[in-house]
Amino acid sequence: MKIGFIGLGIMGKPMSINLLKAGYELTVYDINKTSVDEVVAAGAASTNTSAKVAEQSDIIITMLPNSPHVKNAVMGESGVLEGAKSGSILIDMSSIAPIASQEIEKACAEKGVHMIDAPVSGGEPKAVDGTLSIMVGGNKEIYEQVRDILLCMGASAVYCGTIGAGNTTKLANQVVVALNIAACAEAFTLAKKAGVDPESVFNAIKGGLAGSTVMNAKVPMMMENNFKPGFKIDLHIKDLNNALDTAHEVGAPLPLTSQVMEMFQTLHADHCGGDDHSALAKYYAKISGTVIGD
Repeated sequence: MKIGFIGLGIMGKPMSINLLKAGYELTVYDINKTSVDEVVAAGAASTNTSAKVAEQSDIIITMLPNSPHVKNAVMGESGVLEGAKSGSILIDMSSIAPIASQEIEKACAEKGVHMIDAPVSGGEPKAVDGTLSIMVGGNKEIYEQVRDILLCMGASAVYCGTIGAGNTTKLANQVVVALNIAACAEAFTLAKKAGVDPESVFNAIKGGLAGSTVMNAKVPMMMENNFKPGFKIDLHIKDLNNALDTAHEVGAPLPLTSQVMEMFQTLHADHCGGDDHSALAKYYAKISGTVIGD
């Protein structure tokens, strides 16, 4: 089975390499030649348009920043739908607006191409070790056909419903992650401000009800002042924008999400948009005058 992979960024590059490790024949495309060369060195072939990727593939995977990028790669000039064969499958693993997934799927169906949306959670570390959490929307039979491929990149691939359900699930995930990081930054700023060692607090509470995967991953970064991006603030802003837009469409209140969005926007304005989202600690440092890490 031939797979095409479009989008070799922080997440897409290690995901594509994991497909190669699993033995799949892979053709890749990205505008970043350095990323392409790295994946080609690992065993992939490359080409210079999304259409050509689709021509050479039975299954096409897209892993791109946001809705407009996916629309262009799939529906635009020299896009997937110019080269895809009837009966081929598009797996969009980008995190985009659910309504955009539905629009793209409709265009695919008109060309005889099946599509599922399958965004991921876990950031770069889990992309590298192939343990992402994958949330899937679309035709369940198509999901079943590609489930083993998804599990080459993730520890789980859960079917959530019809097209767009994967991205709705991802938006819920991103709300929980953003609020959890903000809560951690707030709590550990309190500890530091009160004169209690943040590492002692972390060790004391991580095994209790307050403990979480987010806390375990992000609080050590805050304590080390290490904000090398596993997931950039600007990308989380994009996800929360999609969450707020979707919430407005369906009438769901997101007051806490709105507050964290303003924190992220402040950090973006302070030129921290390329930092890891754990840099919410910098927002609290700015308003409290206290840095969690030494």
